[in-house]
Amino acid sequence: MRPFERAFATRKPYSMKLDGEKKEAWKTALDFLSRRAAVLLCALLLTLMAVEMLAVIRQKSITVDEWVMIPAGYYHLTAGDFRPVNEHPPFAKTLAATPLLMIGAQAPTIAAAPHDDDYFADKLDDFWHQNAARFDYLSFWARVPAILVTVLLGALVFVYARRYWGARAALFAVALFSLEPTVLAHGRVVQTDIPSALGLLLFSFTFYEYLKAPNINRALWVGWTVGLAAVTKFSMIALVPVVGLVLVILFIFAPRRGLKRAHVAGHALAFALTAVLAVNAAYLFQHRQPDPLYDVGVDEVSSTRLETGFYALRFILPTDFISGIEWQLDHTREGHQAGLLGMWSKHGWWYYFPVAFALKTPLPILLMSLAGLVWALVRLRREPEGRLLVLVLPLVLFTCLLMLSTINIGVRYYLPAYPFFFILSGAMLDDLLRRAGHRAIFMSLLVAALFCWVAIEAVRAYPDHMTYMNQLASRAPHWWYLSDSNVEWGDDVRDLALYLRSRGERRIGEAILNRPLLDMYGIESTPVFAPPGDKPEEVRYVAIGASFLNGSVVHDHFDDDTPLSETERVNYFDQYRRRTPEKIFGNSIYLYRMK
Repeated sequence: MRPFERAFATRKPYSMKLDGEKKEAWKTALDFLSRRAAVLLCALLLTLMAVEMLAVIRQKSITVDEWVMIPAGYYHLTAGDFRPVNEHPPFAKTLAATPLLMIGAQAPTIAAAPHDDDYFADKLDDFWHQNAARFDYLSFWARVPAILVTVLLGALVFVYARRYWGARAALFAVALFSLEPTVLAHGRVVQTDIPSALGLLLFSFTFYEYLKAPNINRALWVGWTVGLAAVTKFSMIALVPVVGLVLVILFIFAPRRGLKRAHVAGHALAFALTAVLAVNAAYLFQHRQPDPLYDVGVDEVSSTRLETGFYALRFILPTDFISGIEWQLDHTREGHQAGLLGMWSKHGWWYYFPVAFALKTPLPILLMSLAGLVWALVRLRREPEGRLLVLVLPLVLFTCLLMLSTINIGVRYYLPAYPFFFILSGAMLDDLLRRAGHRAIFMSLLVAALFCWVAIEAVRAYPDHMTYMNQLASRAPHWWYLSDSNVEWGDDVRDLALYLRSRGERRIGEAILNRPLLDMYGIESTPVFAPPGDKPEEVRYVAIGASFLNGSVVHDHFDDDTPLSETERVNYFDQYRRRTPEKIFGNSIYLYRMK
């Protein structure tokens, strides 16, 4: 063999080895860059989402619920008094009030003596009037923490999606999250819906990790997430029996999994103690005496029924936590007037939330969400996958629970299910692209087209995300399809007031949600909801809210207790349905020129 041939022969294997190492190095480097790029793109999407919501709260007024939620949180923090608005847990309220402590908000003192609902309602009104000169400033900063919670939820969507499905699936999920109108609408609002979505997502994946490898540390984390979820929204209490049932099953079959039953029992105890501690911490460890004038169920009629339960539990859990749950149970039993597809009911419809989700979700997101669920069920039929079960089971169980609810006043109640839809959609799209083969270009173009459509819908909805409906709701006005916070929640009152003031108007007839806001912007109002024989005051303009046009929020009696039949109630503002408004604000408030 010639010298150069020998050299070639000896170096070839070495050269091939280097090429293999280089390929592996390149692959590692590309994977790192891909993960790094995914993190940066996720951060960019969530930053843009936060900027968009900040821009909206500069122009939109607070909702009718925030009118009471924000000052209630202020009293929670400054006075340790959780009685105001104790029908909702403190998480969202106290976060909203935190900036107000730093910017010097003022509040009238609430006496410690027993009081009724009217007393607290007046104090919450007084809070805003005492800070009227800085109303927009205070209401802006009070909503910033809600946006931070929403961004945190988006970050968790990315973390969990990437951990179990990869960076591309995570980006798809975050893109859907950051562009979905209902998320954008309620991600800036001081309410319980987005925080409860955060709580449910945290719990689901924490519990999944515990079930994969049970130990005391993970049991403590499960308890903490259950406690956190419970102080975001009272409906999250449903997680307690779910965990309890699973732990009982795990205890029974512990030997088959190589576990000791004593260890499982210890985990259950750790879970319970941590959950109780988390709830107490959220209420600043307050255990006040029940207030017969204010606490639901604590009066002369029902104290016997609740004596053993209510008075015993308050030594373990805060009184306002127990009273709030009781209030919600009573609310569920009594029902709440709502509208759906031209129908009215006080106790709702089992199919309300599927219909509301179908109408309020952009069609491309709706299609991807349903396709993602079907894709997951098909895969689970072939082989159980834990990473799919942790998405499908919470989604299905929460949907079934909500379909039993008699409170049908907003698709926002369904928001805890949204992150699971987004992650499923992202995982499905990623899987389809991986399997596309020779159709990769077509699939890539299809995915790009879907996200372009999503982006167009987000732009079309801005800044009126609260009242957004997709093309399925194009035949009739939005108020015909749904009611309450789906179509009107009081956040367009500022625009209405500024419009009137620009035309020199300082007085208006109205039937709108969040009426007290008009006074904050220098507009006097007079009601147009008057009993027979009482002619409403003649004014140049009348504003009617979409929920009033729908008829669902119209009272069944006048202030003088004159009753209305159901037909009279829901059709009281029918004359305005047939009129052409001069202007519509955010698709939620209809302004009519009367003369």
